[in-house]
Amino acid sequence: MILLDTEVIPDWILFFGHFHPMLVHLPIGMLLMGMILYVFSKKEEVQRQTSIAPIFWTTGIMALISCAMGWFLSLAGEYEGDTLKIHQWLGICLALCSLALAYMTQHWSQDAFMSRFFKPGLLLAFILVMWTGHLGGNLTHGSDYLTNYLPQPWRGWLGIAPREQATEEKGIQPIRIKNLQEALIYQDLIQPTLKQKCWSCHNAEKQKGKLRMDSPEYLMKGGANGEIFQAGNPAESDLIKRVLLDPSHEDHMPPKGKVYLTEDEIVLLQWWVKEGAHFNKKIINIPYDARIKSILAKYSQVGNQQEAYISPVLKENIPAATDADIEKLRKHHLLVIALSKEKSFLEVNAINAKQIGDKELQDLDGIKEQLVSLKLGGTNISDALLQQISSYPRLVHLQIDHTKISRQGLSYLSSLKHLETLNLVANAIDDQAVMELAKLPTLRKVYLWQSKVSDQGIKMLQKKMPKLIIDQGWKGKWPLDTLNIPIKKPE
Repeated sequence: MILLDTEVIPDWILFFGHFHPMLVHLPIGMLLMGMILYVFSKKEEVQRQTSIAPIFWTTGIMALISCAMGWFLSLAGEYEGDTLKIHQWLGICLALCSLALAYMTQHWSQDAFMSRFFKPGLLLAFILVMWTGHLGGNLTHGSDYLTNYLPQPWRGWLGIAPREQATEEKGIQPIRIKNLQEALIYQDLIQPTLKQKCWSCHNAEKQKGKLRMDSPEYLMKGGANGEIFQAGNPAESDLIKRVLLDPSHEDHMPPKGKVYLTEDEIVLLQWWVKEGAHFNKKIINIPYDARIKSILAKYSQVGNQQEAYISPVLKENIPAATDADIEKLRKHHLLVIALSKEKSFLEVNAINAKQIGDKELQDLDGIKEQLVSLKLGGTNISDALLQQISSYPRLVHLQIDHTKISRQGLSYLSSLKHLETLNLVANAIDDQAVMELAKLPTLRKVYLWQSKVSDQGIKMLQKKMPKLIIDQGWKGKWPLDTLNIPIKKPE
């Protein structure tokens, strides 16, 4: 296959090429319909063959058009390898087989000798359509798309790894680092995240935007638009820019319908690029700040998985927020993320809007019925904002770390009847302020690292709320600290 630069391929070729996935289903359906009519028709053999001739003519012609569109699509360079070549040739063979069946039914149906080839031709066409379709699915969804959910004992009979093992190998399981002192930042931390969230569209078989991400060499090479990151400069790295775009943006990565990177994963990716984007350095050899330290602690806690729990709020059926109200928030550079395809619940994240304050956040009122998660860490909010959101009926998760809220602000939260997690890291709250949390009967977990709450205050709160999980950060001997690595203060 000849790969051309998309900049020199006429736009009309790429335009028509994108019709291939739609057109290819028409000849498949026509071919199967012709087979069904032939098998179940009660007419004589000759009449059966003659009656389905138009169907096979249509199938062959549409299959040829689909092949042309598929060839146009392949010129974009997003697919490489033997799978694409085999898929192309099988598609051509299927089109020719369909035309041969049409010719047989129209001209040879009354020839006793030649009509004997019709049934073998039908069988060949059926095999071709299944094989071609399977390879097309592999190109689009990955080589294990068909077998990913294959149950036992069939997996064992076919020599496929058990689903639990296969799932873990695909990177779907949470990343756990057993030995931080020996862990490599790329191989043990960054690569597993890219494998789970990016490789499905950027691998050896499929390269969206001519980009492969399944090896360091291809990561450094970049894609159709050049390099995807600048070592030491995450702000100007396309890789970082795209994951920080609003999910509704057409350039957001991963695209709509895929699993997005979490906030912790984005922070670690920014850290890796900022500190040089090294592929062979250990975590202990790279400077880190307090926020990175807290994230790494989560990755190092082997087996500390969250219990399966779904808030009762998330089981409700509510109307969707209006596009106008969502757009108001996005104009402030806030991320507005749909948490489910079936439900209308929303999360608002200020990761791209650290300078935002109470005035701009008044627009949250437009989606207060749908808002269940609010992340405003490091912003310029005050107690007035907490008074505003105290009337939000379904707020479950609230992140207001590294802000200037006070005891008065915490007192407003008592009217939140469904609040379950609260992040108060690095806030100037004391023992008296933290006792306001006792007024939140649904609170399940609170983060109090780097606050002014004393051990005595923690004990008093725990006494009032014995089931509350209080996270005070890492209290043990941190393995990276023993190596005297300079710790940068959070900006």
